[in-house]
Amino acid sequence: MPDKLYQECREAIAQGRTILQDLEQCGVEHLIVAEESELPPCPVVETEGVTAPLRGVECRAETLNDIEAELRECQGCSLCQQRNRLVFGVGNPDAPLVLVGEAPGREEDKQGIPFVGEAGHLLDRILFAMKLSREQVYICNVVKCRPPGNRDPHVDEISACEQFLKRQLAAIRPRLIVTLGRFAAQTLLRSDEPMGRLRGHWSEYQGIPLMPTYHPAYLLRTPSGKRDVWEDMKQVVHRLHETE
Repeated sequence: MPDKLYQECREAIAQGRTILQDLEQCGVEHLIVAEESELPPCPVVETEGVTAPLRGVECRAETLNDIEAELRECQGCSLCQQRNRLVFGVGNPDAPLVLVGEAPGREEDKQGIPFVGEAGHLLDRILFAMKLSREQVYICNVVKCRPPGNRDPHVDEISACEQFLKRQLAAIRPRLIVTLGRFAAQTLLRSDEPMGRLRGHWSEYQGIPLMPTYHPAYLLRTPSGKRDVWEDMKQVVHRLHETE
């Protein structure tokens, strides 16, 4: 052990002994140490545009379960009044890759699971081609409740819900994000560029590298777009391997 580190350890032990002696003199016979699970989740703050847990306070890391429990009580916009099921997200809570779509559709609203139906099956096949599965990644949407008629979410709905997406990302800490479709890409990148210009180019969201690509539902209508999506996903796979 280096001399400097050894000396710092000696000083820390001496300080701890002094504190314990002072407590003993005050009549304290036992110390109760809280289990990590008993501590409250750390407050989440936004600093320089990035959402992350507040440091320097006695707390535990916020989990996806914490966020979902809070979101179930959310009354932040009118969508909560019409939903059948909250569609929070599914997958690996420690996923290296998070895929973000727009908002739940009819089937998602019924089942409470993002990307089901034909578009979901196609997404599963794309993941399989990447040698990944739903259990290895995390899949969610910008907005967690279905907009009526599957319309694009409104600005107030995005404002109410995006904070939860940021907290999901802070809890998961993925290495990469893939946005699926125009709406998700334009929302996270604060851009009005068309998907044809956004896709295939790396950007960032919350300090995390982000690759925009087409939505699986678009590919069902326009099969010719599958080649572009595969080119995008090859970049994602390559970068995942680089960051292992």
